[in-house]
Amino acid sequence: MSNAALKIPGLEYTESGNFLLIAGPCVVENEEIVFETAEKIKSLSVKYSIPFVFKSSYRKANRSKGSSFTGIGDLKALKILADVRSRFSVPVITDIHNPEEAEMAAEYVDVIQIPAFLCRQTDLLTAAARTGKWINVKKGQFLSGASMKFAVEKVRESGNTNIILTDRGNMFGYQDIVVDFRNIPIMQKIGVPVVMDITHSLQQPNQEEGVSGGKPEMIETIGKAAISVGADGIFIETHPDPSIAKSDGANMLRLSELDNLLKRLSAIRKTINSF
Repeated sequence: MSNAALKIPGLEYTESGNFLLIAGPCVVENEEIVFETAEKIKSLSVKYSIPFVFKSSYRKANRSKGSSFTGIGDLKALKILADVRSRFSVPVITDIHNPEEAEMAAEYVDVIQIPAFLCRQTDLLTAAARTGKWINVKKGQFLSGASMKFAVEKVRESGNTNIILTDRGNMFGYQDIVVDFRNIPIMQKIGVPVVMDITHSLQQPNQEEGVSGGKPEMIETIGKAAISVGADGIFIETHPDPSIAKSDGANMLRLSELDNLLKRLSAIRKTINSF
């Protein structure tokens, strides 16, 4: 699936042959972090001719502990995302958790994301599809790649063919996630672009203290493998200082390390394209 098929409003470098990059901090914490991260990633997207969509959640609804940080307020966070779009000329993506959020989020973003835990929720998929926005559906940790054809069918039957699928590994219990790279070509056969969520695939959820762990040292390994098997894009959560991030810091990539990673992955993509 060529990135040229991704007609997301404002998306640049779709003819470059490079992979799609969806990246940003896990959640909108404040303007400073969001703008610093967006500016850096945008500059790297220009440097390596990478189609780039900025990602950040305006609210985190799927936290283990009730005391975990969930956001700074829906409208405040969504307006910051809209400011990113206008300030840096990039499309933006955020996730929703119930059907009532779809229309609200659609006013501020270009792509609506369906969380992995909710990828089978018909009402949610239908509401997102009816906004007319691009829809990124994350594959549930409990599903095979082939099973995602039903999520795609729900969106298409709602009149929307602008669909991306994103893999984030499979969970077999014991607080760990395993990536089956067969799922990338399997989901591509459904006829949609497929992205590999690198950082969430390295999450160690449901830790005893109620905060997810992670293995960020394996980010490059998962990224190289995903590009090598033909993923159309990669998804990376990144932060200027993951140690103080308010959500998923344990598996995020430090922003300063993103340049070297994209350099290497772009080189692999170029090699793959030459075959």
